[in-house]
Amino acid sequence: MSPTLVVLALSLLATVAAQSHDHHDMGWVNGYRQSFNFQCPHGEVLVAIRSYFSDKDGSDRLWTFECQPTPEGLGEPSDCWWDDINRAGMEWTSTCTRNGLVAGVQSKYFESVLDREWQFYCCYFKRRCPYSCMKTTDIPEYYREEGELVVPSYGYFIRGAQTTFSGVLRDRQWKYILCRMTDFDCEFENL
Repeated sequence: MSPTLVVLALSLLATVAAQSHDHHDMGWVNGYRQSFNFQCPHGEVLVAIRSYFSDKDGSDRLWTFECQPTPEGLGEPSDCWWDDINRAGMEWTSTCTRNGLVAGVQSKYFESVLDREWQFYCCYFKRRCPYSCMKTTDIPEYYREEGELVVPSYGYFIRGAQTTFSGVLRDRQWKYILCRMTDFDCEFENL
């Protein structure tokens, strides 16, 4: 085998090895089996969520989040709060009350069920109302895979999620609830 081919093969192997371990450099907000509390800066909301699963580390996930300022027309949030909480090992559907948008997440790990409790930090923007809401497909597509959500288009916001838990695989799949918000004040709550 020629030296050039050997160098090329070693280079490709190094690249593949680096890609298979890239989850170590993601700026995770937690370690395995650790609680976390993440909040976007004031006036920003979540726009991206990424997680990495490990069976060896308590069937748990590492998590990272990204925020983005809301459009000027939405204004400043007038109130923020921690919304309802789920119970570890249970299915859960949560949409921010009072037409709120998700601006943070907190979670606590429970060793006894190898799962987490979840709670969204929601912010209320004047009297804007959601419309054109949709749920994403399962994230991750299959249990125990890496999961990633990036809000697909400017003008959509995360309002909540529906999640299922597999007691056999000890992992969750998520369907995030994405909505647009009106450009005008409205009088409805929790559309």
